[in-house]
Amino acid sequence: SFLALERSLLRRLGFSFFLFGLINNVLYVIILSAALDLVPPSTPKGIIAFCNIAPALAAKIGWPYLLKGRIRYAKRIVGCCLLSATGMLVVALFDSLFMRLLGIGLASFSSGLGELTFLQLSTTYAPPSVAGHSVGYFASGTGAAGLVGAFIWWEVRGLGVRIGVGLSSVMPFVLPLTYFFLLPHSSAFLSLRSSLFPLATAEDEIGEEEGSLPAGPKRGVSLTLVDKWRLVRPLLLKYMVPLFCVYLFEYTINQGIAPTLLYPVPYPEVYPILSKIIHSIRDYYPLWQLVYQATVFLSRSSISLGVPPLPARLLSLPAIVQGFILLTLAFESAVGFFPSESEGMSIVTVFLLISLEGICGGLAYVNVFYRINQERPDSNAAHDIERTRQEREFKIGSIGFSDSSGILFASMLAVPTELALCRAQVRRGKTLCQGL
Repeated sequence: SFLALERSLLRRLGFSFFLFGLINNVLYVIILSAALDLVPPSTPKGIIAFCNIAPALAAKIGWPYLLKGRIRYAKRIVGCCLLSATGMLVVALFDSLFMRLLGIGLASFSSGLGELTFLQLSTTYAPPSVAGHSVGYFASGTGAAGLVGAFIWWEVRGLGVRIGVGLSSVMPFVLPLTYFFLLPHSSAFLSLRSSLFPLATAEDEIGEEEGSLPAGPKRGVSLTLVDKWRLVRPLLLKYMVPLFCVYLFEYTINQGIAPTLLYPVPYPEVYPILSKIIHSIRDYYPLWQLVYQATVFLSRSSISLGVPPLPARLLSLPAIVQGFILLTLAFESAVGFFPSESEGMSIVTVFLLISLEGICGGLAYVNVFYRINQERPDSNAAHDIERTRQEREFKIGSIGFSDSSGILFASMLAVPTELALCRAQVRRGKTLCQGL
């Protein structure tokens, strides 16, 4: 029946985009979770973060802003898969810091280009409810990647870097398999709907990958830099600034403050539950990462779980709350809210604040991309299907560099932040950060 077929297509679409988000981001998270084990103890974790985000930022700026014309999704996805697997193998097979940073850079470039590609792919589906469905599940997959990646590293770090990272290098091959064998074609939804969003038609979709469209005005369409600037300008304050700020604060916490949130190992007699989780000082940083990733997963899954999206006027709220969390955690690290013998209270406070940090970050991500995915096309271009399609692909792609640039700036801030907080702790007689 019509409804059963539609439900089946939506399930396949949701699961496909969930896998795209999960696999594309899981390697990135494994690298961040493994930061303490990947570099010598004297190397600030921010250097790992820098090498993990600068190539992704280059991909997110280069592809939407500099390249013109129709996107070849199949070629991009296969390329991302091969780059990602190569990067992880380089990390696994070489012990030198330079080669490991090179491998991280390759995996990062692939992850940035992949995220951009899958978000753009979501705009090729119509009507808007179907396009929104795909974005919601993609965001949920990226959130799950955080949890899965942190959990994998928590479990396999005892095996060592070579085996742990090497095992994860097979994951990217799920991307092309999903694209070719599981993902329903966008034209499948068009035959089910009579009221169509003016975006894609069956004729428009035929020959997408091979460029075998019949000759006609569509084939010559490509957005100029002037067109792109016209499209980007209204998005700056509405979407890009809130996303940039959330990620700047979030990753400054994760890479600069969280490594210094260290406490004595809890005694089993006093803290029976905490002592089962924390066995050494080095367990705190992976624990904070795990807490953060779990709450990011929940909040990035909000739309796919049926939670209404944030109103457009509240898109900046997560950034404001995130700034407050950053200041509070920095104070806890440098000065401390509780006396040194009350480490249990401190650990619970940090746990709650990092949970809230993850919720804010996840809500900002899923709501910004959902909102821009749902924007109506420019009335001037609505009659031109190919132009409308390219404008929607560009708009959602153009936002991606704001979160990555926030992370990049955070990685620069993280190194001096971590060192300054450690010095502040040493001055008050707390020397745990020196022993890592």
